[in-house]
Amino acid sequence: MRSSVLEFIDSGLIALVLVFMIIRPFVVQAFYIPSGSMRPTLVENDKILVSKFTYRFQPLRRSDVVVFKAPPEAALDEKDFIKRLIALPGDVIEVRDGMVFINGKPQEEPYIAEPPVYDMPPVTVEPGKVFVMGDNRNDSNDSHAWGPLDADRIRGKALVIFWPLSRIGVIH
Repeated sequence: MRSSVLEFIDSGLIALVLVFMIIRPFVVQAFYIPSGSMRPTLVENDKILVSKFTYRFQPLRRSDVVVFKAPPEAALDEKDFIKRLIALPGDVIEVRDGMVFINGKPQEEPYIAEPPVYDMPPVTVEPGKVFVMGDNRNDSNDSHAWGPLDADRIRGKALVIFWPLSRIGVIH
């Protein structure tokens, strides 16, 4: 009797480890927010869940919050960044007079901390690239500093904040 209980526990633990090994690399992964570049949407020490399969079934969309492998141009020790997807391939993005313009149209951005205090000349996003920016426009190491990002660097779409408990919610 005792050995069958131990076998059941062993089997359960092995199954749990196997499921974790399969889910984490392909389905969903937890990430920690180390900086304030995405304030007010995400703040320091938030923990979030990121879907790693969303973009296998649907196209990238403007305003999605994405996690991506940091580009070499970012020149920081961090491996992963999280930013908002602002412009897609073929779009022309410009920042002037405290506003972001996509294809000549001013964008409503209710999620930003404050309007950008910098201007950026028009940039055409090339095929295979995207333009990402932090919601904290004036304190973010993002595409306005290092240019469009290779779209294949995107790891997934941020879905929910799960920690701290006081901030649990869907990421918009």
